[in-house]
Amino acid sequence: MKRNFWRDNGLTIALMGLFLASIVGHALAGWGYYNHQQIEHHQPPAGLIHYLASGQFISSVFENWESEFLQMSVYVVLTAFLYQRGSPESDDPDISPQARKGQTTRQRNAALEKVGGNRVLLWLYANSLGLALFALFLLSFVLHLLGSTKEAAEDALSHGQLPPSVLNHLVSAEFWFQSFQNWQSEFLSVAALVVLGIFLRQENSPESKPLSEPNSKTGG
Repeated sequence: MKRNFWRDNGLTIALMGLFLASIVGHALAGWGYYNHQQIEHHQPPAGLIHYLASGQFISSVFENWESEFLQMSVYVVLTAFLYQRGSPESDDPDISPQARKGQTTRQRNAALEKVGGNRVLLWLYANSLGLALFALFLLSFVLHLLGSTKEAAEDALSHGQLPPSVLNHLVSAEFWFQSFQNWQSEFLSVAALVVLGIFLRQENSPESKPLSEPNSKTGG
């Protein structure tokens, strides 16, 4: 059967299209705001390329990516062993440990054959999603730190002050204010999804239970 590329990849295409539109909008709006600040400080407006390399833009981009990847990595790992009865985002806590262990053992044995019996590769494969998301979080965290440090240095120099080092900025209230204001919203949104999914439905969504299922039904 001939595959339909657009149908088979529609979700990713739509999400990446929204991402690209959003980051272009972010860049253009940020550029306008940056130049407004420049004029207020009696500085010449910056070109778009200069703005894209500025600490303000780099920090604002990776500050948000950092929180998203942290949210998803923590969510993926926590759902592996914690439960919320009635939520489509959770495994059923009433499945017996013996049945769960038997299913996991069969899956691990099948996967072990795929990696040639190498248990280190099996562990990496078995945890690859969480590890990849956490690695993306760490990368975004570092880039946020570097961008935020650059932004703080640019601001300090414009006021005739010494720019902070990366280490000094890492322990500053400003940096952690930027991080925690995003982290808290990400964890709240996931908690809301987990809990609201108990009582509410979205027809045809894999993130929702079927309309006919009772609120006590756990899992999708």
